[in-house]
Amino acid sequence: MTIDDFAVPLLAVRDLRKIYQVRGEKRKTADFVAVDSISFDIDKGETFGLIGESGSGKTTTGRMVLALEKASSGSVLFEGNDITAMNELDMRRYRKRMQIVFQDSGSAFNPRRSVGAQIGFALQRFGMAPKDGIRDLVLDMLGRVGMEASHYDRYIHEFSGGQRQRLGIARALITNPDFLVLDEPTAALDVSVQAQILNLLKDLQSERELTMLLISHNLALVEHMCDNAGVLDHGSLVESGSVDDLLTAPRTAITRSLVDAVLEPATAASR
Repeated sequence: MTIDDFAVPLLAVRDLRKIYQVRGEKRKTADFVAVDSISFDIDKGETFGLIGESGSGKTTTGRMVLALEKASSGSVLFEGNDITAMNELDMRRYRKRMQIVFQDSGSAFNPRRSVGAQIGFALQRFGMAPKDGIRDLVLDMLGRVGMEASHYDRYIHEFSGGQRQRLGIARALITNPDFLVLDEPTAALDVSVQAQILNLLKDLQSERELTMLLISHNLALVEHMCDNAGVLDHGSLVESGSVDDLLTAPRTAITRSLVDAVLEPATAASR
C-alpha cells in the first residue's frame, strides 16, 4: 500500500441534496426534490461524467458543486474542505480554482464589451496580473484555444457557435483553475465542431492536469471523455462506475436507454 492509496479526492460529493419549494393548487407549497442525496468522488486529473436526461438534476448538481447554488444538505469537499459551509468571503479564494464552461458560452458574455476584456476581467478581479499585463495573457490564451489576436477587440455576436465555446473555455481557463465543470459544452454544436472542442479540452487537460466534471445527456460523449461516470434519474444517482461497465453491463432501465441511444441502429435492433 502506498501514500497514493490514502490520497484525498480533489472533489468529494457526499449526500448532496437540493429541495425547492413549489406552489401547487390553492397556493399551497410543497417540496420538490431536484437532487436526492447523491455521492461521488473525482480524483485529480480525472474527468467524471454525470449523465442523465433533461430534468434529471445534472445542472443543479454542477451548480451546487461550484457553490453557485446553495445545497439543502450534504457536502462538497474540495481538497477536503467543505465549500457548502463557507461564506462568500471564504469562498472567494476557491473561485479562481473552480470554473465552468456553459452549454451556450455566448449567452454568458456581455454583448456590449469586447470578449478580450471579459476574458481578462478575472485576472484583474483576483489580482493575478498587473493591469498592463492582462492583454498579453489573454492573447496567449486566445491562441491556445485556437482563436486569433484580432478577436480580442470583437464582440460576442461576431462569432460562430464553435468560436463562442472556445471563448468560453478561454475565460474559464484564464485563472489557471484546477477544476472545471463542463455543462453540456457541445450540445448546441454540429458533430465536426463537437469533435474539435472535445479534442481541445482533452489536450488542455493533459497540459494543465485539469480535473473535470462533464455534465451530459450523451453517453457517447462521456465514453470519449471519461473513465468513470454516474447516471442520474429524477435526482437520484441510480448507478455509477467505470464507463466501460456502464456501456457493457447497465444495471438500470435509464442506463440501458442511454446505451441504446449511442448504439448503431442495426446493433440496437438486435438487442
